[in-house]
Amino acid sequence: MELLVHGVGGATPQEMLEDARTTRITGDATASVHRRTDDLADRPWDDARPVREAYSWSNLTSGNGARALWLLLLPFMIVNVAHWMRPSGRTGARANRRYDLLVRLTALSLTVLLTAGACAVSLDLVAWQCGGVESCARGASWIEPWATHPWWGQPGRRLLLGSLLPVALLCLLWWLSHRTWSAYESASPPVRPRTDGEDAALSLPGFWYGRVLVARLRAGHTAAGLLTVASALLFATGAHDRGPDGDPTVASTGLLLTAFTLAGWLVLLVGQIRHGRSEDEPDERAEPPATRALPWGAMALLVLVLAHTAWHRPGWTSAGRLPAGSEVFPALVVAQGVLVVALAWAAFRLHRQARDGERGALAGLGGAAVALLACALGGVFTGGVTQRIADWLDPSTVPGDPDARIAGPPVMLSWEAAAIPPLLLVLLVLALVGVGRVLRRRRELAPTVRARYPEESCAPDADRSRRIASAVARAELTESAPSLVGWIAGVSLLLGLGTVAGTLTRETPSQAADGGPVPLQVVADACQALGSWLMGLGVILLLALGRRAYRDAGARRTIGILWDVGTFWPRAAHPFAPPCYAERAVPDLSWRMGTWIDATGGRLVISGHSQGSVLAAAAVWQLDTATRSRIALLTHGSPLERLYGRWFPAYFGPGALRALHRDLPCWRNLWRRTDPIGGPVRVAEGDQPPVDRPALADPLHYGRNLRSPLPEPILGHGDYAADPAFTEERAALMRRLAPEPGKRLPPQGAHALPARAVESTPGTEAGG
Repeated sequence: MELLVHGVGGATPQEMLEDARTTRITGDATASVHRRTDDLADRPWDDARPVREAYSWSNLTSGNGARALWLLLLPFMIVNVAHWMRPSGRTGARANRRYDLLVRLTALSLTVLLTAGACAVSLDLVAWQCGGVESCARGASWIEPWATHPWWGQPGRRLLLGSLLPVALLCLLWWLSHRTWSAYESASPPVRPRTDGEDAALSLPGFWYGRVLVARLRAGHTAAGLLTVASALLFATGAHDRGPDGDPTVASTGLLLTAFTLAGWLVLLVGQIRHGRSEDEPDERAEPPATRALPWGAMALLVLVLAHTAWHRPGWTSAGRLPAGSEVFPALVVAQGVLVVALAWAAFRLHRQARDGERGALAGLGGAAVALLACALGGVFTGGVTQRIADWLDPSTVPGDPDARIAGPPVMLSWEAAAIPPLLLVLLVLALVGVGRVLRRRRELAPTVRARYPEESCAPDADRSRRIASAVARAELTESAPSLVGWIAGVSLLLGLGTVAGTLTRETPSQAADGGPVPLQVVADACQALGSWLMGLGVILLLALGRRAYRDAGARRTIGILWDVGTFWPRAAHPFAPPCYAERAVPDLSWRMGTWIDATGGRLVISGHSQGSVLAAAAVWQLDTATRSRIALLTHGSPLERLYGRWFPAYFGPGALRALHRDLPCWRNLWRRTDPIGGPVRVAEGDQPPVDRPALADPLHYGRNLRSPLPEPILGHGDYAADPAFTEERAALMRRLAPEPGKRLPPQGAHALPARAVESTPGTEAGG
C-alpha cells in the first residue's frame, strides 16, 4: 500500500489520489483516510499497482477563519517552540531538566505579562485614571456612570469592575486550552512495547500524549493570572490603607491577604519546578486533586481580595497612575532577561557536548534567541495596546503633555511602544539586505543555469536563466534564517535594555526628551505616538493575514510553514499556545499503518510532502521494530534536516535521522534547489544506499522541445509528483520492499494492538 500525506498548503483527497471519486474509509471531518472509490472492492494487488490511500489533515490547521485569533497569542506559541529547541547534549537528564525548567518559567512570565497588561488597561487606565477624572469620564459614555454614581464612583469599586476584564480573559484562555485539548490532542497512541536502546526521542511511547502535564500547566498559568490580578488590587489598596488616612483593621486584613497571595505564588513556583514533562509512557492518570484545586484556590483568594478592595474607604481618591504599576513591568522585563541569559548558558553547555555533525542554529542558542523574541513580542503587544488605549481615552493631547487629562500607561509600557518604530526600521534594513543578497546571487548563478541542461540543444535565454537563478537565490535565503533571528534577537535585547534604562528616569520618552534638542524631541514624540498606531495596525494586519492564510492555500504556502512548525510541537511550556495538530495526526498515521500491516501482512510505502514528511517520520518512530521493517519512507520537499534538524537538534538531529534510516528497510528523499523549504536530509549509513537523490531539475526542461512544446514552470516547493523521478523512486521502493518470490509475509501483530482495533478499521480487507 502507498499512504500519501500532504504538506502545508493542504490538498484534497481527490488531488492526492488523482481521481474525482474518493471515499472516506476511516476518520472524521477533522482528519481522515480516503481511497479511490474503485479501489474499495476486494481484488488482488501487485507491486506494480499497489492500493493507494490519502491522509487528509488540513482541517487540523485550517478551515475556520476564526482560528486566526490564535495569532494574537503568538508569544505563547513562540516560547513553547523554544522548549523543543534544546541542543542534543550528552550531559544527562539533569541538564535537560534545567533547560526545560527555565523555558517553563519564561512562559509563566509571559502569562503574568499578559495579565498585567490587561490590568494596566482595565484597572489603571480605565478604572483608576479615566474613571477618576470627570473630564475624561465624560468623553466616554460607558465610563461616565462609574465616576458619577455615588457607590461605584469610589476607586475600590471601580477597580472591582475593572478586574472583570483580565478575569474574563483568563477564563477564555482556560476554556480554549481545555476545549482544544479535547478536540485535537487527546488521541491515544498505539499500544506497543518499549524498545530499549532507541536513539530517537520521538520514539518514546508517551511523546504525543502529555495529558497530565498540559492539565498542570493550564491550572498553574490560570492561577498565576488570577494571582496577578489579586496582587495588583492589593498594591492599589495597600498604598492607601497604610497611609495616614487608612483604617488599621482594613490594613491588617490587606496584610493577611497579601501573605496568602505570596503563599500562592510560592506554591505555584514549587509546582513549576517539581513537575516536568514525562514521555516514557502515555500519561493516562487522572488530574491530581492539587492540580484541580490550584485555580479554584486562586479564584477564592481573588474573591476575598475583591471584597477587600470594594470596602468603603472615606477620602480615598484616585490620582496619577495606579500604585506599583511603574515598578511591576520593569521587574518583569528584568526577570525575563535573567531567565533568557540563564537559558542561553544552559543551551550553550548542552551544545558544547553535542554529537558530531549537529548543525544547531546559532551555535545552540536558537532556543534562547527565540525565547527572547517571545518576551520582546509580548512586551511590544502589551506596550502598543496600552498606549493605543491611552491615546483613545485622551485624544486631545500629545504624548507627555502636562495638561493631559490622564497620566497615561506605566512608563515602561510607553518606552516599549516607542521601541516599535526602531525595531521596524531594523527589520526594513534586514529585508533590504536580503533583497541585495538575492540580486547578487542571481547575477552569480544566471550564467551557470544553461549548463545544467546539457542534453538540450536550445540556445541560451537570458530572461529564462535569470528567472531560474532568482528562484534558486530566493530559496537559499532559508539558510540565512538563523542569522536573521540572531540579529532580531540582538536588536530586541538592546532595545529592551534601553527601555529599562529609560524607565529609571520615571518619564515617558516624550517627557525625557523635553528640553533637549528639537530633533530629539520630534523623534521621541513621533516614536511614542507612532508606536501605538503601528501596534493597532499590526493587530489588524495580523488577524487579516491569519484569516487569509487559513482560507487561501496560496497564502498558506507562503507563511504556513512557520505556523505549522510552531503548532507541530506539543504544549510543553505554555498551555495557552495554539493546539498541537500532531498529537492528533501522528497517532492517526501510526494506528493506520500498524493495523493495516497487522491485518494484511503487507508492505507499506508512506509518502510525505513538506510538513507531511515530518508527520510521516514521527509516525514511523511510534511503531515497533517489526512493523517498521515492512515500511518504506518517501519524502519530498522535506524540511526534516533543513529546518527541523537545525532548529530542533535533540529530536531531528543527525543521530535521530541516522537511527530512522537504520530502522527502515529503505528511505529516499527528493529535493530541488529552487525549494525554499525542503532540502537534503544528509543521511548516509554504512553500505546502505544514500537517502538523498541528487537535486531534481527545476524546471524539468530549460527550453521547448518535442515532449514539452510549451515552457515548463518553475515548481519550487510544489508538485513533486509531476517529476518522473517521483514515480521512479516510488517504484524502486516497492521493489525493495517486495518479499521473496512465492513467499507471503504473515501478519505480525508485533505491537500488540487490541483485536477490536483491527476489526473496527474500515478498508483493511484489501491486500497489498
